[in-house]
Amino acid sequence: MSGPCFSRYVAIGDSSTEGIDDPDGAGGYRGWADRLAETIATTQGSLLYANLAIRGRRTRPIREEQLAPALAMRPDLVTFFSGTNDVVARDFDLGRTAGDVERVHRAVIASGATLVTFTLPDLAAVMPLGRFIAARVEALNGALREIAARTGARLVDFAAHPVASDPRLWSADRLHANAAGHARIAAALAHALELPGADGAWREPLPEPAPRPALERLRAEVSWIGSYLVP
Repeated sequence: MSGPCFSRYVAIGDSSTEGIDDPDGAGGYRGWADRLAETIATTQGSLLYANLAIRGRRTRPIREEQLAPALAMRPDLVTFFSGTNDVVARDFDLGRTAGDVERVHRAVIASGATLVTFTLPDLAAVMPLGRFIAARVEALNGALREIAARTGARLVDFAAHPVASDPRLWSADRLHANAAGHARIAAALAHALELPGADGAWREPLPEPAPRPALERLRAEVSWIGSYLVP
């Protein structure tokens, strides 16, 4: 069998890593991290896996609460994604967030583990209000690319691939991936890790959708605002 071999995988992060909106059919969540672990275990035959992610966490709490326990498990693979909860916060500070990201990267790489991360996709393409934080997302993504290049982490640049912003890969709240979206993320990370059988098919666009009448689109926006924004 070709490709890397991992024995201990630990995932840290927020609700994306926790797997929100990818139900497992038993009252819990599956998510891209679980899916990636399943892929590794299937190709290798075994894998020790822990998911320490907690929904709602910003980058600093992830560093302060999850990094040490993760490293204590002596992983040889770590996935780390954060930033969404930072860019939507009123007190977003790019320097502080990037600094925390880099500290996580350096600690994981220094431990000898492989670190995989990814950029935020274009949220403006997912929800109209995303344009108000587009500059923040772009700035953070730039920092993530630079940090990964400096530290040797593997980075999947979802921002560079339009399919990552296809609304059909996002759940009704437009903040979390749906099951199909989580599957795409897992496939992208498997490809970045050069796992056996993984390829670049995750980049392929979905079939062209049928046109939606303007009134239908407007109703969908009003429904989303009433269900997720106003509360």
